[in-house]
Amino acid sequence: MGVLPLVHLIGLIRVVTLTDEYMLNLHGKIIEKVFPELKVISKCIEGHPKGLYDRESVEKAKPKILRLAQEFEKQGVEAIIISCVADPAVNEARRELKIPIIGAGSAAASIALALGERIGILNLTDETPEVIRKILKDHLVKEVAPKDVKNTLDLLTDWGRKAAIEALKLLIEDKVDTIILGCTGYSTIGFAKIAKELTNIPLIDPIIAAGTITLSTLKQKEFFF
Repeated sequence: MGVLPLVHLIGLIRVVTLTDEYMLNLHGKIIEKVFPELKVISKCIEGHPKGLYDRESVEKAKPKILRLAQEFEKQGVEAIIISCVADPAVNEARRELKIPIIGAGSAAASIALALGERIGILNLTDETPEVIRKILKDHLVKEVAPKDVKNTLDLLTDWGRKAAIEALKLLIEDKVDTIILGCTGYSTIGFAKIAKELTNIPLIDPIIAAGTITLSTLKQKEFFF
């Protein structure tokens, strides 16, 4: 009989206020499906029913995210994923906590660099998160966003998904070799599967990227320490 893999307990912070248990746990379930060695507990911040969609909303959310991160560390999780491509409060949490803090944005950008040279991003709005821009630098060659989409709730609508598809086509036409889905709301609607019907260009889902980096980090710690 083979040795069962070690299961790691992970905390995941949603940056949109959710009362529906299915929606709250959806990103964690995606990670658990792809990475059976990770067990995910999810919590969400209060007061952000539309999620984070501009710099002001990100700044307001940071202390709330940090409080949840502190709660998770006391709860005994081995790592924390912040489910937002802007990586809000990631640096603050890293300074205060002793466990790995993984931001979906930096995870997605780092994996994209491992795959391509000409990277495009499908944002939620017109502004590419600064953490992604800093990592990609000149490799970020195309930035697009769905027309009239203003927050993550818009992606849940039929018109929002159609707008995202039209924006994706612009990336494909510009001959990028890797595409980042620049909002974890795309993970919520399973947009990578929709995109695969349109292109064979590698697509980076930020939630799966965060799970990849989390498991790799814990595996290295397990192996070397």
